[in-house]
Amino acid sequence: MTASTGLAAGGPLSRMAAKLIGYLSCPLMSASSFSLLPLSAEMLANLDRLGYASMTPIQAQSLPLILAGRDLIGQASTGSGKTAAFGIGALHALNPTLFSPQTLVMCPTRELADQVAQEFRRLARYAGNIKVLTLCGGASIRPQADSLAHGAHVIVGTPGRISDHIARGSLRLERIRTLVLDEADRMLDMGFVDEIYAIAENCPDRRQTLLFSATYDDSIRKVSARLLRDPAEVRVESQHKLDTIDQRFYEVAPDRRQAAVATLLNHFRPTSTLAFCNTKARCDELAHYLRQQGFSALALHGDLEQRDRDAIYVQFANQSCSVLVATDVAARGLDIKGLPAVINVDLTPEPEVHVHRIGRTGRNGETGLALSLCTPRDMRRADQIETYQKSPLVWNDLGGLAPAGRDPLMAPMVTVTVLGGKKNKIRPGDILGALTGAGGLQGEQVGRIHVFDYISYVALDRHIADAALERLDGASIKGRPLRARRLNEDD
Repeated sequence: MTASTGLAAGGPLSRMAAKLIGYLSCPLMSASSFSLLPLSAEMLANLDRLGYASMTPIQAQSLPLILAGRDLIGQASTGSGKTAAFGIGALHALNPTLFSPQTLVMCPTRELADQVAQEFRRLARYAGNIKVLTLCGGASIRPQADSLAHGAHVIVGTPGRISDHIARGSLRLERIRTLVLDEADRMLDMGFVDEIYAIAENCPDRRQTLLFSATYDDSIRKVSARLLRDPAEVRVESQHKLDTIDQRFYEVAPDRRQAAVATLLNHFRPTSTLAFCNTKARCDELAHYLRQQGFSALALHGDLEQRDRDAIYVQFANQSCSVLVATDVAARGLDIKGLPAVINVDLTPEPEVHVHRIGRTGRNGETGLALSLCTPRDMRRADQIETYQKSPLVWNDLGGLAPAGRDPLMAPMVTVTVLGGKKNKIRPGDILGALTGAGGLQGEQVGRIHVFDYISYVALDRHIADAALERLDGASIKGRPLRARRLNEDD
């Protein structure tokens, strides 16, 4: 890992900034405790309760600079701890008594924005009066405007919806102290550059701007040159330990790609698989093909409505979908713990992106499986991946793979939707109580419960789902009967 402070020659530094920059050069920095940073005792106690024992490399590299007030470009991938890095820095600079937006975080997707907002709320527990508000498309804009009218300290959202609120006059940014661009490379890939510039123009010139990106190409340099002032640069290598990921490459003819994916799934039979395609059309085609072969498969990409994206994400997270076929942009907001396998249906032209893809598996000390298909025309991409990883690729023969079971690889759970959510004062415990009480189910037969504003999703054991649905449909929750139905698993 490397860090560049980017200090202007002869530029003045405050006493605290000088101390922090000196700390940055400490050789034991990557294993340092948060207690070495000038954070409040309350924040340090909360970090301890959250299990933040020591800083990750990106936190150790960036936090001293952020706390010193520097603009910063951070290159780090999902799962590196970057959210806590900019979250701790932003909360440190925040004035809880001022009920006005002081931190603005822009994210490429609603899924990522929800995760960032959740992390901010965890980090802000040391001060109970800090309000974090999420502004994303796919939800009614009027309730968001009403919430803004009551004040908020931290705004997390997507550029499109943030721009909508600025245009309506419901969001004012003149008191923003910290502007964060999270996963900036994906926001640019999705065409948000004009919105990003326009939003930044509504923020004060005297602000701190933090830009985080998994890659660092010319488009990122252009944006940073326009929005950041004398930024420090922190780069953390995104390489993953190869001893936790079993990587295997397979050569395949272009017209046999879909059949090859089915062969891999039937042989290895992972309980959950994230399959990456380079185009939206291939995602749809492959998911349709896999369903015809008896797999529980869904496609996730940017052409879907937010409501459909939410439902697909929930089904994959609660094990109602065994195979999620996704583009890189759509998958960036996913945070699936314990993912057994990743399949690269198409090789990416960017070796760094390949590493980010396979890094979804083999986390937290678990082993993972990364399977990559390569057509003859893709060999150059494979060579670039080999060079980037600094280790030879392991090639295997598809013809030697036999099915490991007779039954189709179906997901262990199915998802039931309940027409009621947070706005109806429904909590996960209310739904669980209806199922395990009058519904007669055992707790282990009920999986994850996701509650949104007006709809809830419940994972049920596949073998008892139909019987449970009959009990749940029309059941009384919070004194009102609710409608429930099984999500359609067909096209």
